[in-house]
Amino acid sequence: MNNSDLADSLAASNDLSKGDARKLVDALFAAIADAAAAGEEISVNGFGKFKVKASPAREGRNPASGAIIQIAASKKLTFAAAKAVKDKLNG
Repeated sequence: MNNSDLADSLAASNDLSKGDARKLVDALFAAIADAAAAGEEISVNGFGKFKVKASPAREGRNPASGAIIQIAASKKLTFAAAKAVKDKLNG
């Protein structure tokens, strides 16, 4: 399922135009991205939590040459599903 499919589903179930539903889907993901960029935890009841986790700088190896390289510190967005979602996935 992609953004267009999500918008189509939202439009069909809520009597919205596909254009309006697409704007809502895009706005939702933009709000999640903005909150994550600010370091906030995003918690959606019944669905799950998005958290920003920091990965420290570390040494790695170039697989082609075997040379040691420095991997910069970075942040990543993680998701932990709520119990209701886990239950739905596992029957």
